[in-house]
Amino acid sequence: MSKSSEINYEIEKNAEVISQLNDYVSQTVDSTLLDPDDCWQPTDFLPDMTQPDAMDQVKLLRERAEGIPDTIITSLIGNMITEEALPSYQTYFNMLEGINEEGNLTSDAGWVRWTRAWTAEENRHGDLLNKYLYLSGRADMRQVEQTIHRLIYNGFDPRSEKDPYQAIIYTSFQERATKISHVNTGKLADKAGDTVLGRICKQIAGDEARHEKAYKSFMSQVFEIDPNGAMLAFEKMMRKQIVMPAVLMGKGGPNPTVFDQFSAITQKIGVYTGWDYARIIDHLVKLWNVEAATGLNDVASKAQDYLAGLSSRYMRLADRMKAPDEIKLAWLK
Repeated sequence: MSKSSEINYEIEKNAEVISQLNDYVSQTVDSTLLDPDDCWQPTDFLPDMTQPDAMDQVKLLRERAEGIPDTIITSLIGNMITEEALPSYQTYFNMLEGINEEGNLTSDAGWVRWTRAWTAEENRHGDLLNKYLYLSGRADMRQVEQTIHRLIYNGFDPRSEKDPYQAIIYTSFQERATKISHVNTGKLADKAGDTVLGRICKQIAGDEARHEKAYKSFMSQVFEIDPNGAMLAFEKMMRKQIVMPAVLMGKGGPNPTVFDQFSAITQKIGVYTGWDYARIIDHLVKLWNVEAATGLNDVASKAQDYLAGLSSRYMRLADRMKAPDEIKLAWLK
């Protein structure tokens, strides 16, 4: 059997298992995600432009934002740009094997309901941060908008090979990483004196925490049904390393290294670091009981051995990582 045939067989099997989870996922939509009428909305945190004192509210927002260091504003902008590329994320998820076999975005199937409801909740994040930054006067919004445009233009490739197992491992990791990034940005905003921005970041992080919990539960189900396949997919995804969703934000543009610059700043100010990456691996390995799994085939056992020592390896790398120089981006005024 050729290698390509083996890959197709593996993905077909994974897609079949994923389709078995439709009812479970549908229940998760109902229990974990919120009805649009019950959700917070961006306007809950922003000046009410219908009020006579709207401009006074804007002035207060700008006064609070004035004291925020450039590095924190840069981190906030990068987080916002990542959130604004949602069209790519929903498209990607619906292209996975076993997720939307009907090709119908209005389907009542569990996974399709999930992709709609999940991205609908996520959509508020970019909206809120975008409006906050626009009103703050701290960002060169045309530069920011060009970066958002370019990121959506360039697309999104987490290198999961259309494999739904790898995709759910990716989203489990990424939702946790995004939560950490928003939490830490919020703490820094509080420290800089903008407690409203602190609340905004923490509210967004709360959404990410719910989404993270759901994705991790989906993968826990997969580990129960198909431990060999789940272990193998986990290893494959981690060997490739988790690429951040906004990695292509500068490709083809005047500043092709803009993502690297953004990442260097988040590392420098402690918003998202190499230690965080290592700790997320450790968390997922423990959550999915990777080291305790028994009855695995030879290939999955090798994957298990690799995964068991992975967080320690990344922690050592993080310990040796040099703090990057401070970089100022074109996104700032």
